[in-house]
Amino acid sequence: MTLEVQKKDVVVLGAGVVGLTTAVKIQETGKYNVSILAEVLPMDQKTIKYTSHWAGAHHVISVTEDARQQKMDLATFKVMWELSTPGTETAQYFKRLTQTDYYSDLTLLGSLDRMPDYEIHDPATLPLNIAVGVSFSTVTIDTPNYLLYLARRFTEAGGVIIRASVQHINQVLEGGAGAFTNASNPTPPGAIVVCTGLGTRFLGGVEDKNVFPIRGQTVLIRAPWIDFGRTVGDPDNWTYIIPRSTGDVILGGSKDYDDWYPRPRAKTTRDILERTFKMCPELAPPEIRAEREPTIEDVLPLVTEEGCGLRPGRIGGVRSDVEWRVAGDTNVSVPVVFNYGHGGYGFQSSWGSAEVAYALLEDALEGKF
Repeated sequence: MTLEVQKKDVVVLGAGVVGLTTAVKIQETGKYNVSILAEVLPMDQKTIKYTSHWAGAHHVISVTEDARQQKMDLATFKVMWELSTPGTETAQYFKRLTQTDYYSDLTLLGSLDRMPDYEIHDPATLPLNIAVGVSFSTVTIDTPNYLLYLARRFTEAGGVIIRASVQHINQVLEGGAGAFTNASNPTPPGAIVVCTGLGTRFLGGVEDKNVFPIRGQTVLIRAPWIDFGRTVGDPDNWTYIIPRSTGDVILGGSKDYDDWYPRPRAKTTRDILERTFKMCPELAPPEIRAEREPTIEDVLPLVTEEGCGLRPGRIGGVRSDVEWRVAGDTNVSVPVVFNYGHGGYGFQSSWGSAEVAYALLEDALEGKF
């Protein structure tokens, strides 16, 4: 007679793209009972408290010499490329396209040669003040619907999502997910995974002051004729267009460090529109372009939303490590895996980051820490 092994309870804090992906990764192993605790969920209305809703997003390899970050990016691209396979159920959340990036400085060019169909542009064809141009195949992500897909995939695998405002990590250490339900006898979990993004700065018992906001503002327009991505990068600004499978196009952007302002600024919106239209006059409707030279005024009626989000930056980059904490007065030690601080790379490093967090979890529970 084979005895069934008792699954350990794992609590994931945070339901942004990193928390959801990490929870999916752990739950789908079949070895754990995973619960997500989060104050804001992907099915809620957009709010400044939930950055993932405001993301573009497209997948490009990070401009960094951090081999760990690049490894996470590449692992994530592999998963997303498979999910975006035409004819599959998950293809609807992605748009495969040709992405063209222009950079004013060669140092801004990331390891994009690892992307499919990578090509360097002839210098003679480059726009003024551009040092290098490259094209490659990638995916863009319909972020609101993709987040809902992750939540659904998690619960269909047996995971549980609980709306909870966790003030201090000790609340979860002592009572697990049961501390925020009607459980009659809450007990310590087998492990906790902290994926609280910018909120980690304020989470009692962690309060990582290395975490800071990188405010990003975008404009959403309706332009289903745009079927390519384009970015112009320079040290001061990143200008980009990110078309989604829905026909919407994200225009951006801005990168404002330690800026907590929660609403779009009209001046920034106008600046984004002017920069993106200069970079891509094809944003104007094709029927107008067929008749005359388009102007930015032709794009204004296409605007459906202005938004901003607070990317969870962190001095030192992503935190990926483990600490053992004692659960209240129980004398039970619980491993706490930290997985936060992804800045603007949450979506494009999400699956790779989840793999790192899962490996840390396994190692901790096997006594390697």
